[in-house]
Amino acid sequence: MTTAGAALAAATGLHSPAASAFGDAPWCAVIEIGAGEIYWDCQYRTVEQCVPNVIAGNRGFCNVNPYGPGPTAPSSRRSRGAIKGT
Repeated sequence: MTTAGAALAAATGLHSPAASAFGDAPWCAVIEIGAGEIYWDCQYRTVEQCVPNVIAGNRGFCNVNPYGPGPTAPSSRRSRGAIKGT
């Protein structure tokens, strides 16, 4: 999904009077539960944790929690091992 598509989907869901949200994690599974009702299941720390929920029969998509802490970037720190001499 493109960034513009995700933004459009998020904006549409946020302005829906039939939307409800649960959780405060950075990622949400946005699920349509019927009759135009949308449920934001915000209990996922990473998008990788969210994806299996929306492809396991729950039609929807993963989106950044609009009210949560936001996604965190993976740490780029590497541990430095001892340098072995030759």
